[in-house]
Formats: sequence, structure tokens, C-alpha cells
Amino acid sequence: MDLYEVGEELRRAQAEFHQLVGTASRGDLERLTNGTRWTNRQLLFHMVLGYGVVRTLLSLVRTLDRLGYSRGFAAALNAAHRPFHAINYLGPCLAARLLSPHAMTALLDTVIGSLQRRLTTETERSLASSIYVPTDWDPYFTPTMSVLDVYHFGTQHFDHHRRQLTIAAPHTQS
Repeated sequence: MDLYEVGEELRRAQAEFHQLVGTASRGDLERLTNGTRWTNRQLLFHMVLGYGVVRTLLSLVRTLDRLGYSRGFAAALNAAHRPFHAINYLGPCLAARLLSPHAMTALLDTVIGSLQRRLTTETERSLASSIYVPTDWDPYFTPTMSVLDVYHFGTQHFDHHRRQLTIAAPHTQS
């Protein structure tokens, strides 16, 4: 992964999200997903939330890398993985009721826009900053992650959940 590839995958995920939401029927949104207990609408919100986690993690990486406390922080978060998973499940259940698909798309646009602007200011040194992360929280978290890894994580998370959506593919005119 490099800066260009990360920027391209952010653009691709954003365009794909727009297409998914733009073509989804009400029935599509309320249908259950493959492999989760969420509906498509709830999982779409969770996918947006993944990029919000990236934004938060970027600040944590920078701060904890400077302070050198990331190993203990990751251990403490791993110890709290059960409450995290409960909140991680319930949050999208509630938020998807409050946010329309249009609002989710606007939120994703805001978060990805913020990440893209940040990406343009990164240096080799800043991209190499790294910390220990709570591997029990997500299958795409590795024991240590750099800033570049964190940017890439958002799209790994997005792509993983994209495969679980059961939104019908848009029909094309012949």
C-alpha cells in the first residue's frame, strides 16, 4: 500500500457506497445480511462507522506513538472486548433508525473527505508511526499498525462488510 493506493480505495469505496444507497429499495434496506444479525441498512451504517474509527485511530496512533503507552492501552482495550462488541452491534441498530440512507451517505462523504485531506499532508515519517492495537476488536487489526495500515483498515472493513450485504444489483437497460 502507498498513499496513492489508499486514496484510490477511499474513492472507490465512496463511489460504491453511493451506488449501493442510490439503487437500494426499501425492501433491500430492510433485508437481513449474510453472516450478521443486521439488516442491510444497519450494516451500511456500520460500514460508515468504520471510516469514523479510522479518523479516531489516526489521532490515537500519533498520540500514543509519541507517548509510548500503546502496548498497555491495547491490552486494556482487549480486556474490554465483550462490552465493545455489544456496543458495536447495538450502535448501528439504533443509529440506522435515526439516519436516513441519504444522511449516511452525507456522513460518509464528510468522513472520507476529511481522510483524503489528511492523507495529502502525510509524510513518510508520519505514515510510519505505529502503535499496538486491540486485535480482539476486529479481524483486520494486526498486533501493531502504522498510520498507513490504519488508513487501509477502513477499506478492508468496508470490503468485508460489502460482501455481506444482500442489496440487489442495479438492473441495467438492454
